[in-house]
Amino acid sequence: MKIHNTLTRKTEEFTPIEENKIKMYVCGPTVYDYMHIGNARPLVVFDTFRRYARYRGYDVTYVVNFTDVDDKIINKSIEEGITTKEVTDRYIAAYMEDAADLNLDEENTIHPRATEVMDDIIDFVAGLVEKGAAYEVDGDVYFRVSATEDYGKLSGKNIEDLQHGASNRVESSEASKKENPLDFALWKKTKIDGEVSWDSPWGAGRPGWHIECSAMNKKILGDTIDIHAGGEDLEFPHHENEIAQSETLNEDTFAHYWMHNGMIQVDGTKMSKSLGNFFTLHDIKKEYDLMVIRFWLLTTNYRQPINFTREIIDQAKNSLDRINNAVFRLEELAEVAEASELHADEQVLINELKTFEEKFIEVMDNDLNTADGITVIFDMVKFANTKVSADNSKKLIEAVLDKIVELQKVLGIENRKKTNDDIDEEAILALIEKRTEAKKNKDFATADAIRDELLDMGVAIKDTREGVKWELV
Repeated sequence: MKIHNTLTRKTEEFTPIEENKIKMYVCGPTVYDYMHIGNARPLVVFDTFRRYARYRGYDVTYVVNFTDVDDKIINKSIEEGITTKEVTDRYIAAYMEDAADLNLDEENTIHPRATEVMDDIIDFVAGLVEKGAAYEVDGDVYFRVSATEDYGKLSGKNIEDLQHGASNRVESSEASKKENPLDFALWKKTKIDGEVSWDSPWGAGRPGWHIECSAMNKKILGDTIDIHAGGEDLEFPHHENEIAQSETLNEDTFAHYWMHNGMIQVDGTKMSKSLGNFFTLHDIKKEYDLMVIRFWLLTTNYRQPINFTREIIDQAKNSLDRINNAVFRLEELAEVAEASELHADEQVLINELKTFEEKFIEVMDNDLNTADGITVIFDMVKFANTKVSADNSKKLIEAVLDKIVELQKVLGIENRKKTNDDIDEEAILALIEKRTEAKKNKDFATADAIRDELLDMGVAIKDTREGVKWELV
């Protein structure tokens, strides 16, 4: 199994620290609002990596944190006149709803909260101060970037350029406290009466963002982990700073492999609230099943940007419907099949079925190539639709069905049946009328094409004495 390691900029053969085991940490959301579509990509991508690793025989310890203390959370609590915990509890509950709709494997996910490891965070900061790698100024504690020899190794950024840019960005009041404009906050002094805070050796305050993930990593997974993952927007400064503080304290490699997913664009433009092209899953699922969103997110290489448009999501929905319809058809065939054992000529089909799984493993082993993995599943759907019928044995039908479903599950794709709320009845009736007209004109090719189009929509039609009847499949 190969993965692209951001740290080396190479696609490398994956070698775990401990045989057949993976310790993996994924940066989760700051819980002050509903998850947006950008939050969903790393969650889906790395949940899929975890599923595939398990399929390949690894025991995966998988952590996705909740950042539940942050300026945005504090501002939200002040704005609404509620506690920060009430804010974070609300949006963690919303997260869990969205996670279920995305089919994230929450049962096997560890979700630490920053507020639950505050003693560990304080101990971590104190350890850095003791080593001379951090310093306190008027209740604020900063990491001393000069204490590291390889700062910038993950992002590949030049430290002199970073220092110049940081000098221009940092506010004068903060800059005057720092030894170096690149030094970053580990502990922040309380500034507002009533602001959530914790007692520390440096006075009342709260942690900086970067130290939270390092402390949660260390507490749950240990000093060194196999894989650290997240969106490419976290590569610098968040992940760079995690490496600096963790490796300085622990005097060991923090993570052997770093995986980063590309960003989501909306109509070819970077998504942002200021541009008004910002979409939450809470809103999207009013129109689309989030299984469609999961499927769409896996149709592009995870390291590349992916474009979000209504047309593209509709295409993804239609593609997923094709897979669903093939699975539901196989289920129906298995129920009515008469012969239980393989026919003499069916072993060749069983052998062909095995080649699909081999191809799936080949492409997925190549840096989680889910796009080609989906192509293999579509090849299996074509195989099922053209080579499997009611004349086949139950054993063959079930073998094809089970293999398609098994590989879908590796991608986290579930077969969710349509309901009447999911269909456009006017469009169905219009197509049926168009087909009837084609048959009257003896244009049977068009009539057959319309029947196939309806099947792709999940609609089966029957010609009866009373006219054309249709039903969802």
